[in-house]
Amino acid sequence: MKSIKSKICIQASPADVWNVLVDFKRYPQWNPFILSLTGTVAENQKIEARIKPVDGSAMIFKPTVLRFVEHRTICWEGHLFFKGLFDGRHSFELLENSDGTTTFIQSETFSGILVPLFSDTIENKTLKGFHLMNQKLKEQVERNSDNLHNQITTPRS
Repeated sequence: MKSIKSKICIQASPADVWNVLVDFKRYPQWNPFILSLTGTVAENQKIEARIKPVDGSAMIFKPTVLRFVEHRTICWEGHLFFKGLFDGRHSFELLENSDGTTTFIQSETFSGILVPLFSDTIENKTLKGFHLMNQKLKEQVERNSDNLHNQITTPRS
């Protein structure tokens, strides 16, 4: 078993982060790691995720959503061909901080007999993809928050 995790502090509420995170149709505009995510993202539903690790090739996975709690978490699990070969449990968590910010955590636990063969890819390319996506999510959310704040505070003629 192998686990990786990346977290970042975003200057916005969990609701604001969530709104960008679940706007899957816009992923191609800002998300460099998860290029697309389609299907009904709800518990026990199968979705299709197209990912591209840093310096890697794009891959398509069809995981099953295990958990979906609005403004809090999304978790899914996928398998390469069949369970036990190469499995990944991916999660997004949003933690509300007392200062009005949100800690966004992206993690994945890999299991199965092929995991040792992909250890380098997981530790380097996949984890770099997490970091890059988290940074781009932060930029997207904070840009949206700045734009909303400017609309509210700018007097109209």
